[in-house]
Amino acid sequence: MSQSAQNSGWRGLYIAGGAAILIAVVVFRRHFGVEVALLMDMGIVGAKPPVSALDWFTLLQDNVVLGLILLDLFDIVNYVLVGLMFLALYGALRRANKSAMIVATTCDLVGVAVYLASNQAFAMLALSNQYAAATTEAQRAMFLAAGEALLAIHNPGGIHLGLLLVALAGLIASLVMLQSSRRSGVFGKVTATTGIVANSLVLGYFIVMALAPAIAPLFPSISAPFRLIWYILIAWRLFQLARGVPEEQP
Repeated sequence: MSQSAQNSGWRGLYIAGGAAILIAVVVFRRHFGVEVALLMDMGIVGAKPPVSALDWFTLLQDNVVLGLILLDLFDIVNYVLVGLMFLALYGALRRANKSAMIVATTCDLVGVAVYLASNQAFAMLALSNQYAAATTEAQRAMFLAAGEALLAIHNPGGIHLGLLLVALAGLIASLVMLQSSRRSGVFGKVTATTGIVANSLVLGYFIVMALAPAIAPLFPSISAPFRLIWYILIAWRLFQLARGVPEEQP
């Protein structure tokens, strides 16, 4: 059976995965909320970022879009879109190394689930709406206390674990791409190498965080352009696979 025939049943997922990752790159890019908060700190965009629960409730009622952006709504969408990309990558690379791609896809989906469970955007929005609808001071005080508690228990551990698992999945998938470049040609060496560099830098962040935390934030920043290129290369190749192009050209 030809490679084109083997891929025919996966074409819809290839198109969906390619489109999803392009949307993640162009619109719902990761850390957009951090960028907006930085602009607010510099006085370029609006007021200062909210600190207290009342600040957050007020912002979410006055400008729900900005509030959700600062609460990393774009990251939530980004992770979901990346999850769809990994499902498409499983279809494309399953014949190169099925067991490795099962591990990579599982790591990614678990990482996405952990991140979604750790993000507080919708919980804060729900409390904000309840606070706005409250009719007594006692009710408002109760929702403010719940909001402050939500802010106080915020722990980046779950968010970091989600990022770690997604980066590990990316590294495994990139190594399988490199393997495939030597055999089936599903993905070329450029795509594989770019993915290895991008995801290794993110994983390096966690190692450096334990040894030299002051310079650790540099690693995700350095990895960002490599990740951007990797995503674009993957999207392009998935669209080619959907059209039945059997091998990636070097």
